[in-house]
Amino acid sequence: MLPRLNRDSQTLLTTCILALICFNIGCSQSNQEEPLRLSETSVPQTSEQPLAISNTDPLTSAKTTSPVAPSTNDLQPIKPVPQKPTPQESTTSQTIAPGSAHSPDETVKLLFQKTATAGTTFLLEKGQAPDGSFSKQLSPAVTALCTSALLEHGVPQADPKIQKSLAFLETQIRPDGGIYGEGSNLRNYETSVSLMCFNRANGNGGYDETIKKAIAFLKGLQWDEAEGYELNSTFYGGQGYGSHKRPDASNTSYFLDALKSVAEDPQSEAFQKAATFMSRCQNLSTPHNTAEWVGKASVDDEGGFIYTAVGKGESKAGETPEGGLRSYASMTYAGLKSLLYSGVDQDDIRVQAAKDWIGRHYDLTANPGMGQQGLFYYYHIFAKTLAATGDPFVLTEDQKKQDWRADLTRRLADLQRNDGSWTNPADRWFEGDPNLVTAYAMLALNYCDPSSTPKIENE
Repeated sequence: MLPRLNRDSQTLLTTCILALICFNIGCSQSNQEEPLRLSETSVPQTSEQPLAISNTDPLTSAKTTSPVAPSTNDLQPIKPVPQKPTPQESTTSQTIAPGSAHSPDETVKLLFQKTATAGTTFLLEKGQAPDGSFSKQLSPAVTALCTSALLEHGVPQADPKIQKSLAFLETQIRPDGGIYGEGSNLRNYETSVSLMCFNRANGNGGYDETIKKAIAFLKGLQWDEAEGYELNSTFYGGQGYGSHKRPDASNTSYFLDALKSVAEDPQSEAFQKAATFMSRCQNLSTPHNTAEWVGKASVDDEGGFIYTAVGKGESKAGETPEGGLRSYASMTYAGLKSLLYSGVDQDDIRVQAAKDWIGRHYDLTANPGMGQQGLFYYYHIFAKTLAATGDPFVLTEDQKKQDWRADLTRRLADLQRNDGSWTNPADRWFEGDPNLVTAYAMLALNYCDPSSTPKIENE
């Protein structure tokens, strides 16, 4: 039998029991996990459970969710953890904005390889017809461009599909030395790109005679004294589609590409006559161009090029309210490249003015001056011309240096379709045809190869 406790002892015992109960309750509560809830203005006191916030990756400009601790005066932010791309992220589409289709840890080199491989696969497996042609209903030039693209991206000439394409092109060789479709009005264009294709495949000299005759044919199309046009004529030195079509900067550019591919001397008559014509297509008042329309050019158009100087001049980009002819990108790049191929010095005012125009209008979301029209033709000539300048960067109007090869690689990757092809919804100049547009894209991409220096003279 326990002894009875007096009032003081009972009070002491009760106090001890209550203290013990409170202690146990406190320990129990401290061991329970409570999720961290933050308001927009609250600041966590630990970095052990970082808050996931939306940030923009500098490479892709795409919003990603990365574990980053909110910055405070006392805490250093945790670096984003790179995320591997899912199959959905690596699939590109024409509707995706530039830079959004690839993950932050995907380097330009890997992006180049993936994009080039997909384009090559499309042309080989889906683009070619049983007779070896590509979109022959448009022009044999498409076959020449697609075959050139495949050869440039490492498909061996001995590949049976390359052999079939070359055999098809051989059927387009004409007795006059031209290489064009029957009854074609695009003889300069088709012969120029076909000649360049045969030149790529001429390792054993089997196409020597074909190339020699094709060069002679092209020179015969050039507007000069033989057609009754003297130096003071705006026709002089230019090249048209052929079959007595008036000359323009695009066809003249293709003609000079062909001459460059076979190592024609830049000081030859053909090059120098062409340089005269192209200088007259530039929106720049110089002794080389004194046309009336040049004096009406806006400051923004100065240094760029138009489509043709013949007559009162013509620009596919239209006119200014004052009657000037608007410069646009694809012809400006064609003009600059043609001047460089013709031996015009980099310090020449014509070259410098063209580069200034390019810096003011550097853009890969559109063909500046033309919007989406001729977009992939523009990408092709953009890459080829900048490779010819030897400049790894374009200095823009705001004094930023743009790595044009990396920029173009990203842009082409973004626009590539799921099947590896490209196409342009703005279907002008046949850019709705996936074979033609994929050839343009692949030839442009060839100049962006981060592992090698592209050959500027061979396409």
